Amino acid sequence: MSVTPPSRRSSRELLRPEVLASLKNLDLVARAVVEGTMIGLHRSPKFGFSQEFAEYKAYTEGDDPRFIDWNVFARTGRTYIKRFQGDTNSHLMILMDASASMGFGGPHLTKLRYAQFLAASLAFLATRQHDAVGCMVFDEEIRDYRAPSSRSGKLQSILHCLDGAVPATGTKFDKPFQKFREQMTRRGLVAVISDFYCDIEELLQGVRPLAWQGQDVVVFQVLDTEELDPQISTNVLLQDVETGEAVEVAPQFMRDAYPGRICAHIDDLKSAAASIGADHVLVNTSDSLDSAIRNYLLFRQRRK
Repeated sequence: MSVTPPSRRSSRELLRPEVLASLKNLDLVARAVVEGTMIGLHRSPKFGFSQEFAEYKAYTEGDDPRFIDWNVFARTGRTYIKRFQGDTNSHLMILMDASASMGFGGPHLTKLRYAQFLAASLAFLATRQHDAVGCMVFDEEIRDYRAPSSRSGKLQSILHCLDGAVPATGTKFDKPFQKFREQMTRRGLVAVISDFYCDIEELLQGVRPLAWQGQDVVVFQVLDTEELDPQISTNVLLQDVETGEAVEVAPQFMRDAYPGRICAHIDDLKSAAASIGADHVLVNTSDSLDSAIRNYLLFRQRRK
C-alpha cells in the first residue's frame, strides 16, 4: 500500500475548497492555489513545460546575478534564481458570471465563491507570468470592469473587482462579449467562468466573434455537486432563482431522467466550444482548485 508523502498530502489538503473557504482574503487564496499547484507541477513528470513559466533554482556560481530573486533573499536570506522564458506580454481577460444561479452552493461555498477563487488564482498566475490581466464581472449587465494591464498594483485592483461580486439577477452574455470586443485590440487569452445555464446557440453568437478576432478562449463551467448528482429522496419543489419559476420534481425523475439531461447540456457546451476552437473545462465545486489550474496551463501550452 502506497502512502502519500506528508508534504504532498498537506499541500493537496490546503487546496481543498472547504479549506480555502476559511481564508477570507482572496489574495491569500490565490497565492495558496498557485503556489500549491506549481509545487505539484514540479513534482509531476507529466508537466515538463513548467519551465515555460519560470525557472526557479538555487543560485550557483556562474549564474547571472541579474536574475536573483531579491524578495526571497530579503525574507529568507537564501539566494534563488528566478528567470522567465521571455516577456511575452500576453493578455489574460477574465469574464466572471455573477448571476443569481451562481449563488447556489453547498455547505462550504457557493459556485460564485469558487469562481472567485478560480479567477483570482488565474489573475495571480498571470501576474507571475508578467502578463497583462483584466477582468469583467457581469450578470444581465456589466457590473465591474478592469482593463488588462501589467502595471504594478494591478492585481489588487483585479482582486477587489472579483471580491465585490454579488449574485443578483439573470445572465446575458451578449453585453460582456460585445464590450470585450470593443475594448480589446490585441490577441490574448480569454477565460469565461460561469455555470452556463443558457441557450448554447446564443452563447455561441457571443463567443464566435472572439474566436474570429483571434482570441484563445477557455470556458470554465462551474457546477455544484448537487447539480451534477442530486440526492433527492422525496418530492420537492424546485425554484429557478433567476426567473422565479417553480416545478415539482419526483425522486424517480431525478434518478432516471435528470442525469441524462445535465450530461447532454454539458456535452452540448463542450461540442460548441470545440466547434470554434475553444476549450471547455468542467469544474465541480467539491474538487481541488489545482485541477482547474492545470487544465488552464495545458490550454496555454497547446496554444503556444
